[in-house]
Amino acid sequence: MEISNTESIPGRTIVQFYGVVTGNTVRAKHIGRDIMAGLKNIVGGELAGYTELLQDSRNEATQRMIQQAESMGANAVVNVRFATSSISQGAAELFAYGTAVRVE
Repeated sequence: MEISNTESIPGRTIVQFYGVVTGNTVRAKHIGRDIMAGLKNIVGGELAGYTELLQDSRNEATQRMIQQAESMGANAVVNVRFATSSISQGAAELFAYGTAVRVE
């Protein structure tokens, strides 16, 4: 499965559009990560626990989007975007979406 954040895939021709595909995940913060984040806020630096949580969330949402595209018969997803939204205090949704296509 080829994934692109542009409207096409260089060197390939889109021969069929299948439509919008999506994938999402909702994640809650972990109390241990919150404690470490609180300490980092005092001294500064990267919040590695949250960085890891967001990367895992992006990967999971992307894989779910890919699975939906494959089930439609697509071999690529173009115009891929990510969005986040707060669900509740301490929980957020990460949403991946794009257009499923067949390329040659």
